[in-house]
Amino acid sequence: MPLVNYVDHRGNSTPIDVPANDSVMEGAIANGVEGIVAECGGSAMCATCHVYVREEFLALLPPMGEVEDTMLDLTASERRDNSRLSCQIRMSDALDGLTVEMPEAQT
Repeated sequence: MPLVNYVDHRGNSTPIDVPANDSVMEGAIANGVEGIVAECGGSAMCATCHVYVREEFLALLPPMGEVEDTMLDLTASERRDNSRLSCQIRMSDALDGLTVEMPEAQT
């Protein structure tokens, strides 16, 4: 099972094995990771699962869709070049060790 490192805004890391094909958001919610709100439940309609993806993993992610791109303009915290919605990142063995940082605020 691929591992995701969830890093909160204070720098505390929580490593969690997330089943392949589950989203990074689903892994966080199932394991009580604070900092991922996911108000819409994973349909890319609220931007409360905003994360910053570590640079070394960006090229491994699928391209950003138009809806995700639009929602990232509405995040509570600064949008950066490495911003993604964690509900749109599906885990795979290629993403083993993925590190995502949660912003200070989601709402």
